[in-house]
Amino acid sequence: MFRLALLCYVITYAFGITKALTFSNAYLSPRTLERAIRRQTQYIILHTTEAEARSSLRKLSSNGEAHYCVDRDGRVYRIVNRDRVAYHCGTSMWNGIRNLDDISIGIEVVGYHDRALTATQYRTLRELILVLQKLYGVKDANVMPHAQVAYGTPNRWHPKSHRGRKRCGMGYATPEVRDLLGLKERWLIDPDVRARRLVIGDTFLAKVLYGGKGSLPYRLPRTVKIPAKKSQSAPQSLATSTHKTLTRTFGRALSHKTTREYIIRKGYSAWDIARDAYNSASTLYIFPDGKRLSGDKINNWDTLAVGTRVILGDAEDSGSPLQTLAVGQHPRQLIGEAIHGKDTWYIRPTGGRVQGSRLNDRQLTTLPPGTKILVGYTMGGPVTSRRLPSHICPTRWDAPDTFYLIPGRELQPAGKMDMRRVPSGTYIFYRH
Repeated sequence: MFRLALLCYVITYAFGITKALTFSNAYLSPRTLERAIRRQTQYIILHTTEAEARSSLRKLSSNGEAHYCVDRDGRVYRIVNRDRVAYHCGTSMWNGIRNLDDISIGIEVVGYHDRALTATQYRTLRELILVLQKLYGVKDANVMPHAQVAYGTPNRWHPKSHRGRKRCGMGYATPEVRDLLGLKERWLIDPDVRARRLVIGDTFLAKVLYGGKGSLPYRLPRTVKIPAKKSQSAPQSLATSTHKTLTRTFGRALSHKTTREYIIRKGYSAWDIARDAYNSASTLYIFPDGKRLSGDKINNWDTLAVGTRVILGDAEDSGSPLQTLAVGQHPRQLIGEAIHGKDTWYIRPTGGRVQGSRLNDRQLTTLPPGTKILVGYTMGGPVTSRRLPSHICPTRWDAPDTFYLIPGRELQPAGKMDMRRVPSGTYIFYRH
C-alpha cells in the first residue's frame, strides 16, 4: 500500500498536478495481485458505470473490472494496479485486435451514457488521462469509449458479429467532450466495420461515435470551460459551480436514480433495451398480465409480449454469454450464422462438448434441450496438477466470462469456482 501511495506521489509531482488529483485505495480490488502483468498499453478505454458510486465501486472492486474509477466529486479510486490486466472491456475488438483488456487501461466514471458528467469529473478525467498518456505514450485517437471497441457475437437478433453491444461511455467519442478532455484526434470510421469483420448493430450509436458536433444526446454543463490547448504542465483548472445537468434521453426510456424502466414494443426488443444484460438475473421483466421474471429465468425470447416492462439493475451488467437451447429450438435461433463456427462450442447436458465446425446441419437439429452454447470461445485444458488454470489462459483464467467444465458436472462460471481446488481433467472455455 505504501509503495502505491509513493508511486502516485512521484507521478503527480513529476507532472505538476498534485493539487488536482486525489487518489484513494479504499476500493483496491483483492484480485489485483492475481492478475497478469500487462505487457503493453496501446489504448485508454473510458467507461460510464451506469450506476451510482456505492454499488459501482463494490462491483468494480470485487471483480477487478477497471484500473481507476472517478467519482462525481473528482476523487479517483484505484481498483487494479495500473501495470496489471483488468477485466473492463469484455468482448472487444479494434482494428482487428481482440481482447483489448490485455493492452489497455480502463477508467470508469460514475455516471450514465446518456447524461453529462459533473464539471469536476470532466476536469479530473482530463488530468488523469494526461498522466497516463505521458506514462504509456498513448496517442489521443486511442483514448476511446467502451462503446467504440465492444462488439457482440451473433445472437437471436443479430445473425452476425456486430458493433453496438454497449453504449457505455459513447459521449467520449464526440468532438464536444473530446475538446473538454484535451483530445485533439479521434477515429472517424470503424476499421472493423470497414473491413467487414463486424456489421453495425446500432445505428444511433454509430451516429454518436462518428458524427460531428451536436451528436450528443445530452447537453454539457455550461460552467465547463474548454482550455486553449494541452500543455506539458497541469491543464488549466476548469471552473466548477453548482449546476443542473440537463439530460435528454432517447427511445421510450425513463431515467431513474437507481433503475431504468423501458417498455418492449414493435421493433424495440429486449436486446435493444438491455443489450448483453437481457438474460441477466438483475434485469426484471414485468409482463402485461403482471407476471414478473428475471432475465435468467426466460427461455423463449421470440414471443416476449409487446408492452412488457423492463427494469435494468443498479449496476452495469454484462449478463451471461451462455445460451441455453430450449425445447423445439434450433441453434440458429440463438446464435445466427455462428452455428458452425470454430469458436462456437456446444456443451450437452451430460457434459460432452463439441465444436460447431464439427457438426453438420442434421446433427445440429438433434442437439438435446438444455444444451449450453458459447460463441467466440477457445477451449483449453485439461487442468492437471502441473498445468494450472493460470498456465492455460494466463490473462483470462478468473475472468467473469470464463467457464469451467468439470468432469461429471455442469458448466461453471469462474466466479463460482474455488480456484484452489480445480479438479484434474477440467476444461476451460475463455474468450480468445
